[in-house]
Amino acid sequence: MWSRTVSKAKTPADLTITPRDVRFGRGGSYRRYWLNDDPIATAFYNALSVTFPKGEGFFIDSVRQFRDDVPPRLAAEIRAFIKQEAIHTREHVAFNRHVADQGYDTSRLEARVDHELAITRGKPPIANLAATMALEHFTAILAHELVANPRHLAGGDQAAADLWRWHAIEEIEHKGVAYDTWLHATRDWTRLKRWWVKTLVMLIVTAKFFRGRTVGMLDLLAQDGLTGARVKWRLFAYAFGRPGMARKVMGMWLSFFLPGFHPWNHDDRELIGLVDSEFEAARLASA
Repeated sequence: MWSRTVSKAKTPADLTITPRDVRFGRGGSYRRYWLNDDPIATAFYNALSVTFPKGEGFFIDSVRQFRDDVPPRLAAEIRAFIKQEAIHTREHVAFNRHVADQGYDTSRLEARVDHELAITRGKPPIANLAATMALEHFTAILAHELVANPRHLAGGDQAAADLWRWHAIEEIEHKGVAYDTWLHATRDWTRLKRWWVKTLVMLIVTAKFFRGRTVGMLDLLAQDGLTGARVKWRLFAYAFGRPGMARKVMGMWLSFFLPGFHPWNHDDRELIGLVDSEFEAARLASA
């Protein structure tokens, strides 16, 4: 049962990973509560965005370590993945400047990211790839829900909402790259070892993700004078009630632990088509 055989990657053969070089929000400013005048919703995306520049740099470095030892098609997908993530980094640096321009101090959030990344230094490259593979599943399921349910960004400042929708379709598009790289890098492992390691890593990543983003949101909200049990309840209701991002991605999160899991077991490319035409002129060569 737990042989060393690695299942062939299930990424669709006709999938194209295409970086879209777009700039958002350069000509103006966002409202303080740019998402539907809701401080809770705004804090969720602001806190998440603060993690992206350094986090996506970590993803790039982790996958890049293995690009010289992969089949040609996967090598091309890694190159496109790196292009996409580099542009995401640039755009979230710009978005985070808007957050700072509203008077928010994000230094504590950034220090937390620095601390989490410092833990990875000196670890074997395969460990960092495993963390990236798990976090990329996280971003992919959040991206799926963000595009599938327009309610999440309803009422948002247009440029900010467009940024998140653009980012989401590219996360869906490259959702199999880190996982396929992981499968190739662990091709000599038994299936049991691979499942055990990825399960442990995902559980650790999940705990750190929820704790880190909750602390970040509470920090930003406290700067607006929003503190106490009632605010924490509103956070819980936002995540698990309406619009319920955490509740709605739970099934996709659990699928990660199933035997035979692959991100493209759920082919949701139709969601890319809902948004892609808006950025057609910005499409770059994928490799």
